[in-house]
Amino acid sequence: MITAARPAWRAEAAATLGLAWPIVLTNLSQMAMALTETLLLGQVGTEALAAGILGSSLYFALIAPAFGLALAAAPLLALARGEGRRAGAAGRGWVREMRRGARAALWACAIASVPSGILLWHAGPLLVALGQDAALAALAQDYTRAALWGLPGFCAFVVLRGFLAAMERPAAAMWISLAAVALNMPIAWVLIFPAGLGVAGAGIAATVADTGIFLALLAVVLRDRAFRRFHIFGRIWRPDLPRLARVFALGLPIAASLLLEIGLFTAAALAMGWFDAVAVAGHAIAVQTASITFMVPMGIGQAATARVGLAAGAGDRAGAARAGWVAIGLGAGFMAAMAGVLVLGAATIARLFIDPADPQAAEVRALGATLLVMAGVFQLADGVQVVAAGALRGLADTRVPMVFAAVGYWGLAFPAGLALGFWAGLGPVGIWAGLAIGLAAVAVPMTARWRRLSA
Repeated sequence: MITAARPAWRAEAAATLGLAWPIVLTNLSQMAMALTETLLLGQVGTEALAAGILGSSLYFALIAPAFGLALAAAPLLALARGEGRRAGAAGRGWVREMRRGARAALWACAIASVPSGILLWHAGPLLVALGQDAALAALAQDYTRAALWGLPGFCAFVVLRGFLAAMERPAAAMWISLAAVALNMPIAWVLIFPAGLGVAGAGIAATVADTGIFLALLAVVLRDRAFRRFHIFGRIWRPDLPRLARVFALGLPIAASLLLEIGLFTAAALAMGWFDAVAVAGHAIAVQTASITFMVPMGIGQAATARVGLAAGAGDRAGAARAGWVAIGLGAGFMAAMAGVLVLGAATIARLFIDPADPQAAEVRALGATLLVMAGVFQLADGVQVVAAGALRGLADTRVPMVFAAVGYWGLAFPAGLALGFWAGLGPVGIWAGLAIGLAAVAVPMTARWRRLSA
């Protein structure tokens, strides 16, 4: 029986990889834009680099509600398409369900973007209230006020990307994101250096990129015959309250889980600010690098959401289980390899991030290399938990994973990081040791839950 089952597993691995790699490249492209801005700000100086990471960390924490609701589109649309497969040629309701689900997700993102935008506009006082240096907080606010205008476009792009993933046609989003990387670098450079806008220039570049990728993907959806028939933007001004409620029911736990995880790393950045600018800059090196590696299992998890949702919607329970386990194995294998890369290449990677002429360059590089080793320690746990969460979303299971995130990140990771960093005197290294503890604490129950629900 095992031998007979192997072709099905190989076929699932091929299908998952075929769906995942464009999504992964899309994620990496979006991260590359943030990394480009970080590298450019590092050439401005340690203060600009620290302010940029504070601003971007707060930005991603505050957009978590809108981002989570945007991500809810993928499982909803995959389940609807899977149900259409089960119905066969006689069933046409899935087209209507996908259209209404996508519209409802766009409405939900628009609603959630308003409070996020208000908070981002007042990021300076918020950061000061959280114990940050007033000068760094003011610079970080320059970034958030410039970047917040790209939030609607970014969330709409994520919704449309989820639609393409459910249709198993993710390549358009990938090519658009890759083109955006190529354009973002010269735009950011011009705004930061010749235009003299510094940190604010990085925020403007982010808005241009986020708006641009949405408009480009919108053009694809409106022009491609396979997508145009869904009429996603037809009567967009009419909210569908029942489906909007479903998006919130599924998406708010996703948003909460994202907020808990992003908030953890934002809190870690704020805790670094309680040490000094060198600690924040060293943290920026490690978190940006770890974020790049994280994009791969995150993309695999997004592919798992679609693959599991399609199988579950079609009533193929064995296929859904197989899709989830294949994705978890792929994510774990990649992150195990990345753990070795980060540990062995920490010093080399850290040298890329800071101008050697900066007076604090040696301190920042040394700390960044040490924290990169810590990042290597938690790579495997981070990869497993995000892929397992993606697989669970394919089953529309989002509430219990949210509880796992709350307990692991804020019941264990942050208290442990503070205890090790301040009370035990380990400094920034202790903060990152706490992150490793929390990610492991989330990965184990997340995988166990997937095993139980997929059995």
